[in-house]
Amino acid sequence: MTKIDFFQKVYKVVESIPYGHVCSYGQIAALCDSPRASRAVGWALRALPLENQLPWHRVVNSKGFLTISNQYFHVEEQKRRLELEKIVVTKVNGLWQVDLSKYLANFS
Repeated sequence: MTKIDFFQKVYKVVESIPYGHVCSYGQIAALCDSPRASRAVGWALRALPLENQLPWHRVVNSKGFLTISNQYFHVEEQKRRLELEKIVVTKVNGLWQVDLSKYLANFS
């Protein structure tokens, strides 16, 4: 699989994350048949153009922390967008976190 094919798979999964829910990088990697590629999921999201319509803000790390880092948006914007979807984001040890037991999307 090429990098472009993998990125397209990532974008398709991210597009399917339901409103008001989040998904982890590892969960997306597993859904793309590459369970060890969570960092590559981050690279795919980092490569999105500014005008994209994907709900990238619904992707968090395996502990529910907001870790987005790209050239256009920062964690505060991710927090703002999640809160617009009524997702509660709390500060834990100086980092923003979502309760995965409450908001994690189920793709079974």
